[in-house]
Amino acid sequence: MKRSSLCALLGLAAICCDAAVVETEICVFGGTSSGIVAALQAHRLGRTVVLVEPGTHLGGLTTGGLGATDIGNKAAIGGISREFYHRIALHYSQTSAWTREKSTEYFTQRSSGQAQATDLSSTNATMWTFEPHVAARVFEDMLAEAKIPVHRQARLSGLEKAGGRITEIRTETADSFRAKMFIDASYEGDLMARAGVTYHIGREANALYHETLNGIRATTPKHQFPVPVDPYFKPGDPSSGLLPFIQPGDCLRAGDGDLCVQAYNYRLCFTTVPENRLPLAPPPDYNPADFELLARYLEALVRAGHQPRLSAFWNPIWMPNRKTDINNNGAFSTDFLGMSWTYPEAGYATRERIAKEHENYTRGFLTFLATNSRVPERLREEARQWGPCKDEFPENGGWPTQLYVREARRMISDYVMTEHNCRGEALATNSIGLAAYNMDSHNCRRIVRDGHAENEGDVQVAPMKPYPISYLAIAPRADQCANLLVPVCLSASHIAYGSIRMEPVFMVLGQSAATAAALAIDQGVAVQHVDYASLRRRLLADRQILDWPPAGTAAAKTKNAASR
Repeated sequence: MKRSSLCALLGLAAICCDAAVVETEICVFGGTSSGIVAALQAHRLGRTVVLVEPGTHLGGLTTGGLGATDIGNKAAIGGISREFYHRIALHYSQTSAWTREKSTEYFTQRSSGQAQATDLSSTNATMWTFEPHVAARVFEDMLAEAKIPVHRQARLSGLEKAGGRITEIRTETADSFRAKMFIDASYEGDLMARAGVTYHIGREANALYHETLNGIRATTPKHQFPVPVDPYFKPGDPSSGLLPFIQPGDCLRAGDGDLCVQAYNYRLCFTTVPENRLPLAPPPDYNPADFELLARYLEALVRAGHQPRLSAFWNPIWMPNRKTDINNNGAFSTDFLGMSWTYPEAGYATRERIAKEHENYTRGFLTFLATNSRVPERLREEARQWGPCKDEFPENGGWPTQLYVREARRMISDYVMTEHNCRGEALATNSIGLAAYNMDSHNCRRIVRDGHAENEGDVQVAPMKPYPISYLAIAPRADQCANLLVPVCLSASHIAYGSIRMEPVFMVLGQSAATAAALAIDQGVAVQHVDYASLRRRLLADRQILDWPPAGTAAAKTKNAASR
């Protein structure tokens, strides 16, 4: 017993001796695209900064398979975010004959007056569709040029607060990070939650913010079953139980809130080029019976006179070198409906399990399409032509390393972005960037309605035009934390977040958060009290776009003249 106790104490001492205490001015938690850009901006403003990533993967979805950038309006993106896409264009223009031949399809010229803050090239071209490894290389180069310290596998285990400020965060490796300012750029908002900041998970009721597109949907016309499909284990018998991938429960009342989180998936970088195509391995314990709902759906389509094609079950967007960014499409696809609900509050081990369940579901779905005799032969033949790319994600067998966490926690601060902002009915006057994408939610559930399987939750409504995001939406309430900014899990309703949650916008908000953090240090104030006029001047100097139409354009001059 004494020897064991001594060994345990010696082991603990060794861990303590190996642990590091890192002191810096700005600590960025989360190596997403937003976190990387926040760290770069802090460095460019002359601040010491460290980037802390709980896993091993940097760049989030931008390097994790989402190579077909969702954006809404490219002219609304400026600053380091624009620089990133400019560097992507430079990579392809200098190294790829394919791109030189296809440049007119993928390159866009920026409007006058939006030149890069850094002189990278004489061209202003940007490229919004790219291979994951290229995005990773660009981010790695930018971090290396700035010599920013990056700590991987630094899972958050706790923090210390004093006087309403975070003083230190601790990790499972026993390393700790002390800083004057913290930025939570994670998809999950773990640092924000640990700091005691209020947040919401799921869909708010429409009544809460007087919205129309939030909460449970009365009807869901998109990504829906176009033919009736029996949902019961024994057809026509509710007492026999539900088929896999259908959630129990009634439909509830349209417009009510719930705890459902929109579906996650993997954005698949696949190819049909045999020389670069890996075989798609089925998941462990693959059971075709799990996909009975899919089989019945296919059979119902055939009975109704349809000839199912692969395009009805996924959406492949072509990228350079005959690769794809494949997204969900249709009633039964790569979205794993109902399986994201517990992810936001889960611990790291549970999140890993959920991510693996999503991978296994996707592998099973694609294996079924390619091999099962209940799938029409033409569709099976199509599915057999596809597989993961050998030269993408080699550390993970060609499978993407980032689960698409479409939403998790969302902060509740003094300003909540809502549907009214997206529609132009409410205007944030202290803009730190623009959003322009659809009010977009993927389906949240697959339920039974009128004896048939039905997906519920999809919304796709375009905003009127690019609209400003409030600085107060990334700052917690003053009485909760004075030195934390949250550019990813920002304060927004479910439906407004669906418009804001695009990777280029997350980068914009990361840059703005770092700028505000640096100013808070300079001014000796809490983040909530940063002088907005100073923040705005600096953001504009760094080529952020804060107004629509952008300042200096003919449309903006006309608008200003009309307002006078």
